[in-house]
Amino acid sequence: MSLDLRKNCSTSLLVPTSMGVRITPPDGQAVHCSDLFRMQATSAETNVASVSSYLGLPVKVLTTFVKDSPVARFIKDNLASRHMACEGKDVPQGGPWGYRHQFNIADSGFGTRGPRVHNDRAGEVGRTLNAKDFDLDRIFEKEGVQIVHLSGLIGALSPDTGQFCLELARAAKKHGARISFDLNYRATFWKGRETELRDIFLEIAGVADILVGNEEDFQLCLGVEGPEAGGEGLAGQIEAFQGMISRLKEQFPNASVFANTLREVVSVNRHLWGAIMAHGDEWHVVEPREIHVLDRIGGGDGFVGGLLYAILRGWKPETWVQFGWAAGALATTQLTDYGQPADEEQIWSIWKGNARVRR
Repeated sequence: MSLDLRKNCSTSLLVPTSMGVRITPPDGQAVHCSDLFRMQATSAETNVASVSSYLGLPVKVLTTFVKDSPVARFIKDNLASRHMACEGKDVPQGGPWGYRHQFNIADSGFGTRGPRVHNDRAGEVGRTLNAKDFDLDRIFEKEGVQIVHLSGLIGALSPDTGQFCLELARAAKKHGARISFDLNYRATFWKGRETELRDIFLEIAGVADILVGNEEDFQLCLGVEGPEAGGEGLAGQIEAFQGMISRLKEQFPNASVFANTLREVVSVNRHLWGAIMAHGDEWHVVEPREIHVLDRIGGGDGFVGGLLYAILRGWKPETWVQFGWAAGALATTQLTDYGQPADEEQIWSIWKGNARVRR
């Protein structure tokens, strides 16, 4: 299917999300032995959208907030600083044991000590996301959307959010917007809900134009046979991954782009980073290359963000995976878990291996 995008749309990229905050000790220290933390607003989906918003494309976030919460105000101000328009219902907290925004408690790791992440999502207000709280006809028909990016994290967050993602996918399909779906499997979200979520994910994947995941995502979310054993290291696995993607193409013929990243962790701060993308009958592969990592969280989201930006810009398909690879690499050099590119040139310099000073 063609990836031709609608013209004259007020929104290039639409992302539904549940916003929260991430608190991280400075200097790569572990959470349990730290008494100082840095707080940032976060979500995987806005991590993806940041590439487009910082590079000047119109982005809209659909979410929900805790009414009169200082954390909600912090998040709204952050989204505005990232040049993102935002629509979201303010939900009354309901007392001290009511709703709140999630906390992502994480350290970045260092050297041979790997990162550890603890998600505290009790009472998460994003679980209430519901299509009835948004005017989807206005958003998709009157204003127009080029790509809606859906994440399995939101699809599996609650029964309400699963239906919300389905309604967004149906509205996008009805009005000619393209659908990107990053599967983002989480075992804790799926426990006891396998049949329910498999049906939701299969429907969304069936209408998606762009499918992103890894071997575990495709197997556990969609029931697709994973890659067979290949040679040593990531480079030796590329042929096996291509076989898995070929099976995906047969099962989901509506999609025209399939992508996944390749990562081998040498140490916390040194990774081999690669990617595979299929577009139609063509393969585009980035052989794993060494990157230096300040904080790995958000690298995969940066890849998807760069891929979608390149598609939105109408570039040639071979550049989509290149720009995505470099945007993901950029995200790992920043303390936020989203990349903040200064301009396209900065990302292309990463792709070219040009780390020289620019004056």
